[in-house]
Parts: sequence; structure tokens; C-alpha cells
Amino acid sequence: MSFDIAVLISGEGTNLQALIDTVHGREGIEIVAVAASTAEAGGLGRAQRAGLETGVFALTDYPGRMERDEALADWLDERRPDLLVLAGFMEVLTPEFIHRFRARMINVHPSLLPAFPGVRAIEQALDYGAKVTGVTIHFVDEGVDTGPVLLQEAIDLPYHRDIAAIEERVHQIEHGLLPRAVRLIAQGRVRLDSRNPRLVHIDVPD
Repeated sequence: MSFDIAVLISGEGTNLQALIDTVHGREGIEIVAVAASTAEAGGLGRAQRAGLETGVFALTDYPGRMERDEALADWLDERRPDLLVLAGFMEVLTPEFIHRFRARMINVHPSLLPAFPGVRAIEQALDYGAKVTGVTIHFVDEGVDTGPVLLQEAIDLPYHRDIAAIEERVHQIEHGLLPRAVRLIAQGRVRLDSRNPRLVHIDVPD
């Protein structure tokens, strides 16, 4: 039995490419759909070259966010993914959408949450004078980058403000950490703590 994932993107799709290169078609994991928030998303080309089904759900094509998210959720439900992966999806999803996929949706964020949530996380860390930042993979809830943390990896921040160099290093970490998170979930090794849903337990193989 395959473990099917759907990936949501807004930009160039480098995290999508990492998933295509490292988990798609391996260990029973299949990417069954890629949804973009704009037709200009470069990741759509990556998906199409990999032979993946794609869909575009731009806010401008719907009366409002509620209607767009409902259409997106219906489209995804038809493809029956076991997991949704937000891989650079740069829009806030409605609580109704999140409720439909609760505990089945993860996001990648370029900071060590709960520090520096939201947009411009790397710039936030530099402006604050932080010495360490990193990447977080977390489950999605109704807040902005507030869901339970699954995986994190830290990097030291240099004194200089070469944001492009820092972004490149962060992307390198994302491209390894996100596929690892997908594999762990597909293997059934991830569960939320029943007593404290903020805690994510990862089972260690015997």
C-alpha cells in the first residue's frame, strides 16, 4: 500500500524538487498532486516534468479565501492524500481547511520556532541579533507557524548580513529535513502525545 502525499507551493518549488528527487516513488511514497497558489509558480514546471498532476488555485479566481480553500480542499480530497506538505506555500489557510486535514498537514519554516514565525524569518533573526537560527518542520494548526514541532535543525548565524548566503544554507537544510519528516510519517513513526498535543513523539526502530 502506498503512502500518498500532496504538495502545496507558491514559488520555485525547490523543496518540491527535493521531495521528487528523494522520496517520490521510493519506500511506497508517492506524490499524487501538486497545488499552486498562482499559475506563475515555478514549481509547477518541476511537477509537470516529473509527470505529476497539478492544479492552480489563485485567490483572484474565487470570490474570497473561503471559497478558494473549499475548492482546494475538495480537489485534494478527491486525490485522497495521506499527508499534505506545505513546501513554500505563502498564503494563510482558513481554519475550515485546516480542520479538514488536521494532523495530516506539515509545513517547513526557516527558523527555530517558536522564534521568528511568519514572513521574513531570516531577516527577523538578523534584525534581532540572534546567533543561531535554523529550520523547523511542524504540523499545521490555525495559528501562524504555531503547530507542534516535528523536526528542527540549527545553524549559526554569521555577523555579516549576507542574506543570500544564509538563505542558501537554510534551503540546503530544508531539502534534507523535509524529506526526512515525510519518511518518518510514512513509516508510522510519528504520533502526537495524547496527553499534550504540543509534543510530537518519534518512535525509534528496535
